[in-house]
Amino acid sequence: MTTLVVTNDFPPRIGGIETFVRQVCSFLDDRVVVLTRTEPDGLDTAAHDAGLPFPVHRLPGPLLPTSSVARRAAELLRSYDADQVVFGAAAPLGLLATDLRRAGARRIIALSHGHEVWWSRVPGARTALRRIAREVDAFGVISAYTSAQISPALAPVDRAKLVLLPPPVDLGVFTPAATRPAGTVLAASRLVRQKGVDALLAAWPSVTAVLPGSRLVIAGAGPDEAALRRRARTLDGVELRSPVTHEQMPQLLRTASVFASPVRTRLAGLYAEGLGLVACEAAACGLPGVVGDSGGAPETVVDGVTGSVVDVRDVPSLAAALVRWLSDPAAADAAGLAGRRHVANLVGSEQVRSRLLATLASVP
Repeated sequence: MTTLVVTNDFPPRIGGIETFVRQVCSFLDDRVVVLTRTEPDGLDTAAHDAGLPFPVHRLPGPLLPTSSVARRAAELLRSYDADQVVFGAAAPLGLLATDLRRAGARRIIALSHGHEVWWSRVPGARTALRRIAREVDAFGVISAYTSAQISPALAPVDRAKLVLLPPPVDLGVFTPAATRPAGTVLAASRLVRQKGVDALLAAWPSVTAVLPGSRLVIAGAGPDEAALRRRARTLDGVELRSPVTHEQMPQLLRTASVFASPVRTRLAGLYAEGLGLVACEAAACGLPGVVGDSGGAPETVVDGVTGSVVDVRDVPSLAAALVRWLSDPAAADAAGLAGRRHVANLVGSEQVRSRLLATLASVP
């Protein structure tokens, strides 16, 4: 059967949600048709779409739950004889569920990520999220944290629709390096305040004071890039690089000895890390992780066993955690192996695929 995937987040746009949605298509054996938004580079996007084994239809975006988007989605549902729908992000496009049910959709799943947490707390948005959960058959959540935050916003009868569907990691692609490089910390994220790269730079002089010659590689781009580059130029051993594609990420991770994701919670809890796909990918590559105590991020690490969970506001503790894993390669190796086992159970692609297909099969 064919599945209609409706999403604002789809390659060649780079990001964790985009990667997740593409993997969902693979889990469905690429028997999908995708409705998504246009991208600024039309030629590159057209070349990308032409190389896919399924059709992609694009509209000027971002896509919103408007009548015109509903009509186009219903047209695709009928013309491709699809009877399943996956919303790449529950909010707000899940509000189209009623229209697509009328158009013939028999099974509807809405995936959620991190931003639905603030939807669950804000009046108006909370009501919309409650409506989405009422209209879909299953509501995917990426972590125990996001489940606990979203659940109170839903009607009691709809809380049973919550199913753990985290972004998957292919353990056959994300594998440890044959030889672990020494003395290199890697951070890869959007360069925004929530990701805590500023705290990492603040902690770095304390690291190099103990371990001279250590390197910090930061891969990313975003609104804070200029300020972070100015700060980085004043520090020893720091390099800021452009972000890499998801296909290039395994090799980048294999160049590091420790992974850092010092994420923080902002705006009284409205903005927190939902889980942290790249932290899971780093663990799959055998890297001990140093992650911030924000939202679902601590679920990616067993504190003291596979890495460290830190309060990013405590810069000395962040520096101490980095020094701990950089200075003891044997302990870092053991933590990396334990971390790979941990994320295999948490987000291994076969586990997520089986759960997704079982969820679809359970809908009458």
